[in-house]
Amino acid sequence: MRKNASRPDRQNPEWTAKEIRNARPLLEVLPDETAAAFRRYRGQRGPQKAPTKELISLRVDRDVVAAYRSSGPGWQARANEALKAGLGKRTRRRRATKPARTAHRT
Repeated sequence: MRKNASRPDRQNPEWTAKEIRNARPLLEVLPDETAAAFRRYRGQRGPQKAPTKELISLRVDRDVVAAYRSSGPGWQARANEALKAGLGKRTRRRRATKPARTAHRT
């Protein structure tokens, strides 16, 4: 395999301006059955009915992210579980140190 596969070579020459102008979308060129199967597959999942997760932006040390990523596929779920575990400890600690409620004032 070549080091930089994005560079043109004899087997994969750079497109000319004419080729770019004449290019058509893949779904137009594929046989109808294949294009239909691709459309079915692509739209298979659909939107979540009741999303359980929220997309956020979070700044984390690079070494932490590198460690999770190096653990392979599913690293984001594992990071989520670690955050949940830390949250559980923190809420238990907070409840234990919270002063007891006093009787209702009249």
